[in-house]
Amino acid sequence: MTCPICGKSTVPAYRPFCSKRCADVDLARWLRGDYAIPGEPAGDTPPRDDES
Repeated sequence: MTCPICGKSTVPAYRPFCSKRCADVDLARWLRGDYAIPGEPAGDTPPRDDES
């Protein structure tokens, strides 16, 4: 298995990454919103019946 960030071999302690650095790079991408599922903008949602 190779690291999805840099392509090096993975290390069991950081699997699926090769190092803490690559794990942190991946976490930063998630936190910035770089990984997103494309779709229509959510827009305004109508209020539910139980809300006033």
